[in-house]
Amino acid sequence: MTLRVALLMLLVNFVAGCVSTGNVDPLSTGKGRDEARQAYVQLGIGYLQQGLVERAKIPLKKALELDSSDANANAALALVFQAEEEPELADQSFRKALAARPVDARILNNYGSFLYEQSRYQEAYEMFGKAAADSLYPERSRVFENLGMTALRLQQREDGQAYLERALRLNRQQPRALLEMAELSYEDRHYVPARDFYDRFSQLSEQNARSLLLGTRLAKVFDDRNKAASFGLQLKRLYPGTPEYQQYLSEQ
Repeated sequence: MTLRVALLMLLVNFVAGCVSTGNVDPLSTGKGRDEARQAYVQLGIGYLQQGLVERAKIPLKKALELDSSDANANAALALVFQAEEEPELADQSFRKALAARPVDARILNNYGSFLYEQSRYQEAYEMFGKAAADSLYPERSRVFENLGMTALRLQQREDGQAYLERALRLNRQQPRALLEMAELSYEDRHYVPARDFYDRFSQLSEQNARSLLLGTRLAKVFDDRNKAASFGLQLKRLYPGTPEYQQYLSEQ
């Protein structure tokens, strides 16, 4: 059974269960409306997780008809608009969600990620900072990773590195943080830690243009000509038109 089917059954069972208790309209009571709204939100999120972005709007719209200020429904709709590349609508929905629940770390982190995507780095930094204040948030390591990446975008290198280190203390398996730490360590000529971070990254993630370029540089430092040549060939084959490949050629 797929998640979408399971959620549909949840919604159907909710309505059927309410009807079976009598002729009372399940949406005429506060409890019934709350349960229906929650079921609609979960159905919308289920569609969104399956990549059915347009279909997710239908139950989310129904949830918001029951309560236009519902934080979860607005936050989910914001993700829908973000996926559809409607930044103004996404921003509006995120703000509505935070108006109802201003210290929700999940919403703050998602809004920060949206702002980062829009290159609104200072605003993103502020959202991530608020999200990090929740010491019980289960994805706190991701928040510190986001803080680190944003700090680097704001030219706050020391703070960025500190946040990335903290993220990896909470969760060692974060490829983006590992690659960034490998790059920072290489720039500081701390080659052994750079190689360690890079190897851990390579065990968790597929290579990209940036990681392949760093791989060639580290291989040269440790005089591993075969690995340097292999990374160079992958850059040429997979990312021939990228700035990373052009930088690789200039370093030969």
